[in-house]
Amino acid sequence: MILDNRGMEPPQPMIRTLNQLETMTVGEVLTIINDRRPMFLYEELDELGFDYVTEPQQDGSFKIMITKRGE
Repeated sequence: MILDNRGMEPPQPMIRTLNQLETMTVGEVLTIINDRRPMFLYEELDELGFDYVTEPQQDGSFKIMITKRGE
């Protein structure tokens, strides 16, 4: 699944992303695209047990691939 959060004002991208994470199963990947690097989201992902990889994009946005880890 891909969530394009560009153009949204904080905290909407984070809220939208966290809501989607609640529906994920182990091994599933969620890709989000944000206008900025989601520093506060990274802390939440660490606490909730998700892995993530961030790729800066040429247009200045950030693509983050989030994977739910197994227990």
